[in-house]
Amino acid sequence: MDILKYNREAWNRRVTANNPWTVPVSAEVIEKAKQGDWQIVLTPTLPVPREWFPEIVGCKVLCLASGGGQQGPILAAAGAEVTVFDNSPRQLDQDRMVAKRDKLEIRTVQGDMADLSTFATDSFDLIFHPVSNSYVPDVNPVWKGAYRVLRDGGALLAGFSNPIRYAFDWELAERTGELRVKYKLPYADIEDLDEQAKADCIAQGEPMEFSHSLDDQIGGQLAAGFALIGFYEDASGEDSDDPVSKYMPDFIATRAFKTSSHSLKPQ
Repeated sequence: MDILKYNREAWNRRVTANNPWTVPVSAEVIEKAKQGDWQIVLTPTLPVPREWFPEIVGCKVLCLASGGGQQGPILAAAGAEVTVFDNSPRQLDQDRMVAKRDKLEIRTVQGDMADLSTFATDSFDLIFHPVSNSYVPDVNPVWKGAYRVLRDGGALLAGFSNPIRYAFDWELAERTGELRVKYKLPYADIEDLDEQAKADCIAQGEPMEFSHSLDDQIGGQLAAGFALIGFYEDASGEDSDDPVSKYMPDFIATRAFKTSSHSLKPQ
């Protein structure tokens, strides 16, 4: 299976189905952002602390695997120079729609988050990467590419799933509320689902997901050269039907800098 192509088509279908990560922000949200009143998320519910962001006016931002008409348009309205990079053309359509509606300048580029070769080295001041790397088999090229395209002192803000989410029998949990460990980590839909469950997933058009160890999610950033200086956990919220989030925070956000050999903080 061509995972990149399959997940592209799956996320195109999610736009049609109004998945929460595909619904563009309103004109009212954009107008507030233009006045300096804005917030965005890396994980399902908690806004990213404003102190995690550099001066946003004039900041060159790459919204990495972040299509959907949400984070990119808000940052553009706040004054950033925004490029949105995403595998799904329908997701990018949402950003273009908001840009046209609200007269924003946003560059959109379709591509694989694990291959940033289309961008020059030192192109960006900030990379904003919300929960999305569970749709690639190997997350390490994402971190290496992000390090290359950031300028020295640039920041990477990333959100991702705690791998514990993938250890449980989700069909049982959604049916009964019981959490039962079923899968050995790291997990991959394409390898660990039985044939009937995999066929059902494909028939329903669901994206193929992959867990990544914390060695790869956090250690991978460090190995790529980043200095990690911020961290928080999040869950899907009380109103969610997510069975794991009812018991523990199961999403993670990190703040990291690309550092020179003589400094751990941006100048």
